[in-house]
Amino acid sequence: MVAVAALSGLVAAAATVLLTIVARRRSGPRRPAHLLLAAAAGTSLASLLVGLVAVLSTNEHWAHEQSQRTGWATVAAIGTAVSGLAFAAGLLRLPGVAATAAGTARLALDGLTMAAALWFVGWVLFSEPTRLLGAATPMACPAILVATVSAALGAGLAVIVVFRAAAPRQRLAVLTAGISAVSCGGLGLSAGLCQAGPTMALAGAAVLAAGLLTTGLAVHQADRPGHVELDLIGRDGEYAIAPMLAMAASAMYHLLQDGRFTAPAIVAGSVEGFALVARQYLTLKDVRDYAGRLAEREAHFRELAHTDPLTSLANRRGLLRALHDGAAAGTPCVLLGLDLDGFKNVNDMRGHDVGDAVLAEVGRRLRGNLRPGDVAARLGGDEFAVLMPAPPTEADRVAERLLGVLNRPYDQPEGPVFLSVSIGVAGWAGEPDVELLLRHADLALRYAKQRGKNRIERYDAAYDQLLRRRTTLEHELRGAIERDELRLAFQPVASLPSVRPVGAEALLRWHHPELGNIRPDEFIPLAEECGMIATLGAWVLHQACYQLSRWLSDGHDVWVSVNVSPRELHAPEYVVQVAEALRAHHVPPQRLVLEVTEHAVATDLDELIRRLTALRLTGVRIALDDFGAGYSSLGQLRRLPIDILKIDHSLVAEHEPVRPVGQDGPAFAPMVDIVMRLGHQLGLEVIAEGVTTPTELAAVVAAGCRFGQGALFGWGVPAEHLEAMLEAATSPGARPAPLPAPRRVSGGSGQVMPSGDGAASADSPPSVNQHVGSVDSSREMRQA
Repeated sequence: MVAVAALSGLVAAAATVLLTIVARRRSGPRRPAHLLLAAAAGTSLASLLVGLVAVLSTNEHWAHEQSQRTGWATVAAIGTAVSGLAFAAGLLRLPGVAATAAGTARLALDGLTMAAALWFVGWVLFSEPTRLLGAATPMACPAILVATVSAALGAGLAVIVVFRAAAPRQRLAVLTAGISAVSCGGLGLSAGLCQAGPTMALAGAAVLAAGLLTTGLAVHQADRPGHVELDLIGRDGEYAIAPMLAMAASAMYHLLQDGRFTAPAIVAGSVEGFALVARQYLTLKDVRDYAGRLAEREAHFRELAHTDPLTSLANRRGLLRALHDGAAAGTPCVLLGLDLDGFKNVNDMRGHDVGDAVLAEVGRRLRGNLRPGDVAARLGGDEFAVLMPAPPTEADRVAERLLGVLNRPYDQPEGPVFLSVSIGVAGWAGEPDVELLLRHADLALRYAKQRGKNRIERYDAAYDQLLRRRTTLEHELRGAIERDELRLAFQPVASLPSVRPVGAEALLRWHHPELGNIRPDEFIPLAEECGMIATLGAWVLHQACYQLSRWLSDGHDVWVSVNVSPRELHAPEYVVQVAEALRAHHVPPQRLVLEVTEHAVATDLDELIRRLTALRLTGVRIALDDFGAGYSSLGQLRRLPIDILKIDHSLVAEHEPVRPVGQDGPAFAPMVDIVMRLGHQLGLEVIAEGVTTPTELAAVVAAGCRFGQGALFGWGVPAEHLEAMLEAATSPGARPAPLPAPRRVSGGSGQVMPSGDGAASADSPPSVNQHVGSVDSSREMRQA
């Protein structure tokens, strides 16, 4: 007995020292748990030593020292109970077991529930009438009662922690087994001292020492024994149902055996009930908190779903929600549609980071210049909207203010960004209709952009008609070639001063069987927007080459010019298309002139030069149309590989002709004279466009211009009419009366057209083919 007692004491002391060393080495949030475990081990060691001393001192007079043994048993039981509570607290404080105070409380209540069930089941098994151990069953003793409660608490908490732990759980199972062994060993020690005898007491001491050693080794080998999962939904009910079922079955069995329920049994049942109620209350509180957090997150994500992340304004969903709310309330609302003019260039030239910064600044300016209750939204890209519950007059004032605010420069690290904004305004039309309001605001915005941008337009019912016509034209235009609805008209280019036709410009005409004649300035821009311009341009090119080949085969000395849009010009396959058209119709390349407008010069000059150079290598000539309308500079003009300048009508008709100062001579057009000099210095031929009156003709001739085009020489006519004009001009006696020689004639190099023949009188020359309808070629068929 002495050897067993000594060995048990040594093992327990070693385990206590080990736990103390581990506690001293730990720091931070892990230290309190290990201090509790070390304190619990020290208390268990003290209880063990007290029990061993009591066993050894009373062994010889065991039967006669009952009262003394009971006292020692009570001390050992209380020490074991205190150490069990300390072990439980340390276990719950270990990292990974319970992360929060609420989690600790839940585990403790679950452990209490399990402990009450275990104690009650044990009471049924070891009390009257069952008495599972028969005569060896201990009788009621305070020390045994305290020890059984401590053992039940340790075992119950161990079961809960182990079963709730995530895999792998071996180390946590070893730790909890050691703690349970300490409690059970204390129970054996107390029971042996109280009634069962020294053998039971020494066995309990050995189990207690082994439990301490197991606990010390488990803590020493693993700083984080395991991780406990607290599943409030999937695995929470089973830990309450299993103990209740065990207690109910035990109680039913006890009643069937004619057993009676004593005060401790009733207390155990009450503890079970209160623990379950408290646990369910915590669970309900957790569920409510979780539901509250879920509702907050749902509201947050719902708000995010209605908010643009870049500008923090409402997005399209948010605007629709506000519109529907306003429609349901019947509140008079006005919707402003806003679109940043030229924003694509910011992204292309400065990068998307700068573009995003500009959009964010637009959002800040919108928020800072709206009234309470107004809703600003970003619909996508550079398109915004503002919903205002206000009368139209107030909305107009706000729109004017926004127009000024958004037109201010946007300061960026690389330099300021300059933008303008177009605004469309629409209000409820009769009954509130969200989709109709959005459509009206969009139509007003599109109309504002079509009318020059940087302006405000209020919705008008006529926009619907324009949109319907535009939609119809786009649909019909796609099949116009197949239905043979397109025709070419040719406006003559006359040699001056003889006014003999020497060339023609091919102009596209569209006659629809239901819509009638459709103006080129209506369907040409539409073709550019819907991607049909390349198809139309290819058709025009082939038809013009076909007609030119017929005239040349008939012996007419004539050339034809065709307008080229920037999109066609920048297409990689356009040069091949031109070469194939010339080859297919057997047209000498120098007889075809391709006209580009100054608008094409304003896009990408270097790329334009490469494209024009490639076209000139095929042998065709290049004309710069509408020169003087506003884009090209003199520096650009020197770089462009062109052959012909076509003076815009605005320069021909802008000023009254002037007479030379200090000398006699005919009146001349000063701007035409300047362009003539410039063109001849650069080796270019010059054509005056839009000559409509005899006065303009005389001024152009006096300025030295050798070619003219306009209503005075003939309007856009079918091919057969122009052919009649060519035949009439070459027949005997067809030449008109000569004009006086011009004031000056420039003989610049590089002229590629036939020169005018003869002189004309000072009177106005007669117009050729005056009976046909007139068109100004510079405005009529512009594919650019």
